Amino acid sequence: MKNIFKLFLLFIGSIIFTNAIAQIDNPVTWKLSSKKLSDCEYELQFTGTIQENWHVYSLTKKGDDGPMPANIFIDKSPDYSAEGKPTEGKPIKTFDKVFEMEVAYFEKTVVFKQKIKLNANKEITVKGKYEYQTCTEEKCIFPPATPFEFKFKGTADCLGKGVKLVPVETNTAATQLTIDSEAVAKAFNSKKSTSEIKVDSSNKVESTSKAKTFSTSNDETAIEGKPWWSIFITGLIWGFLALFTPCVFPLIPMNVSFFLKRSKTKAKGKINALLYSFSIIVIFVVLGLLIGNKLNSFSTGAPFNLAIFILLLVFAASFLGAFEITLPSSFVNKIDAQGDRGGFLGIFFMALALVVISFSCTGPMVSNALVAASNSGNKAGAFWAMLGFSTGLAFPFGLFAFFPSMLNSMPKSGGWLNSIKVVLGFLELALAFKFASNVDLTYQLGILTREVFITLWVVIFGLASIYLLGGFKTAHDSEIKHLSVTRIFIATLFLSVTLYLVPGLWGAPLKLFSGILPPLEYSESPHGFGSTSSANSNQNNSFDPEFAAYIEVNKNGIVLFKNDYAHALAYAKKVGKPLLVDFTGHACANCRKTEDYVWPDPEITSKLNNDVVLVSLYVDDKRELDPKDYMDVFWYGEKRQITTIGDKFKYSEETLYKQLAQPLYVLLDNDEKLLAPIRGYKPDIKEYANWMNDAITEFKKRTGK
Repeated sequence: MKNIFKLFLLFIGSIIFTNAIAQIDNPVTWKLSSKKLSDCEYELQFTGTIQENWHVYSLTKKGDDGPMPANIFIDKSPDYSAEGKPTEGKPIKTFDKVFEMEVAYFEKTVVFKQKIKLNANKEITVKGKYEYQTCTEEKCIFPPATPFEFKFKGTADCLGKGVKLVPVETNTAATQLTIDSEAVAKAFNSKKSTSEIKVDSSNKVESTSKAKTFSTSNDETAIEGKPWWSIFITGLIWGFLALFTPCVFPLIPMNVSFFLKRSKTKAKGKINALLYSFSIIVIFVVLGLLIGNKLNSFSTGAPFNLAIFILLLVFAASFLGAFEITLPSSFVNKIDAQGDRGGFLGIFFMALALVVISFSCTGPMVSNALVAASNSGNKAGAFWAMLGFSTGLAFPFGLFAFFPSMLNSMPKSGGWLNSIKVVLGFLELALAFKFASNVDLTYQLGILTREVFITLWVVIFGLASIYLLGGFKTAHDSEIKHLSVTRIFIATLFLSVTLYLVPGLWGAPLKLFSGILPPLEYSESPHGFGSTSSANSNQNNSFDPEFAAYIEVNKNGIVLFKNDYAHALAYAKKVGKPLLVDFTGHACANCRKTEDYVWPDPEITSKLNNDVVLVSLYVDDKRELDPKDYMDVFWYGEKRQITTIGDKFKYSEETLYKQLAQPLYVLLDNDEKLLAPIRGYKPDIKEYANWMNDAITEFKKRTGK
């Protein structure tokens, strides 16, 4: 299916173009001005100065795919109207291989224009928003839609005859703007704040701390990614799994024998086989280098997770026998024909032919390795993932060239290869629902609750167990005469996972899958099927009546406030305890690991319940705020309006503590001053306890208690 190849390319495209803004500096500085065209017509001009190596995409877009085009939105009003569509200068046009289409963009400078007609005899404010996408070869930024205002003074002539107007130019790159600290305080729903935000002429946001005891910069655990060897091993595992598929496994003895028989000497044959293995590694590593840092700018937002969910569903259906994923035959034949060349170039094209021909089986494995790299937080994650994957895939070709006698001990190709492919299909299906769950959690849709998710996994792993035990066959399976020991062992593993998951429907924590399953609190029933919330209600009744309605008790018995900083701070002041602010996320795996491994420790739980007041703030909560709580702030160097719960807390985290990481833990006294250095993710129970002890001791010193 040719379209499947395009789908894979779109997956890579989503890695490159679907991402969150990972830094506060904006590479594009905008100046807004106006130009008179006639008595009652003006042209709004949006002039962007683009930093070196960055480019801004055009207003135009062909087809449904490709990068996000720039756009100008004019608010509707009887006082004015937009005349036609926005216009631009002449962009640079080039063919983009990823999207298989021509794209247009601007470098260094871009000017967008929009004509406006005035229709009233009074002072008129033209309002709207503009948005754009800016990229380098390594990363992309999608700033939020930026509001703008132009003020004009209209007269009676604008009602039909035209009039001379006096435009007031605006410039978003203000030389010095100070935002009242109430903006940050409102983000926390607090009556006061500890910071003042300033924007300088380069559109950089600074946070000037007031009366902070500790630096707001985070410790290294908050921003460090997974070590390179962990990503390498993950890629290596997927590479080894790819070997045991019908597209790759039969090629191992065939290709090794080809090199040994074709070469004049055994030594030459071994060298050629090693070059073949090396070429496989080079091809995949180049893919990792091309993607590079682009993986690190991707978000856990809905677009990416939804795209991966669909992609994995397609791969799972293919592995289960619904259809075969094949590349265009003309493309495959051209690559294969190049392998007839002599020397290293011929060997390289033979390796490329292997990569292309085996795509139907290796494609899902490559996708899984890249997804793991994107979630690693390591800037070189794609490189290490592809190096590991290609090493696992290429290893046997070099090994058997040096020890050809081992080929005789290899199992023969047969139906068992398809069985592995089917099992991998079940795993792809299970993984797909993880990404669907991320979307559901982010928007709090309540569809893939913990019980629903566990039920789906129980069915998937249960079906895989039945399949391995010979309970049913798929379209390409051969007759099973008996169950091999290996098959029994794998079936035992799948059946064990199935049985382990079942108690989770009644509230079991299932710590082995912490960070993968939806959190314990995201359940249809607070304590599993068949339970009631009376226990939780009774526990809440023991709290101060003024705050009982805002306090929750999770399944581990930990008391907390959720998305309610104002009441948490007020409660901390009333009971005279430090405030532990937990910047977390619904789709944050490391957050769940801390909550499921560190917090349930008896010593940590005791401190959380008795020595501090805990509030969890979800920075990826996409639910809308009440319109009266909308906030106009300067963020990412621009004036913006915050309209969602998650953005409210994200803004607070970034402006107060200059961090984007989740989880992020901040311990404050009753004056909202830091008691200890900010802490990121590090699942060490002893260190977490010591960190809390130090803060609690400091709090007692300050309060004299």
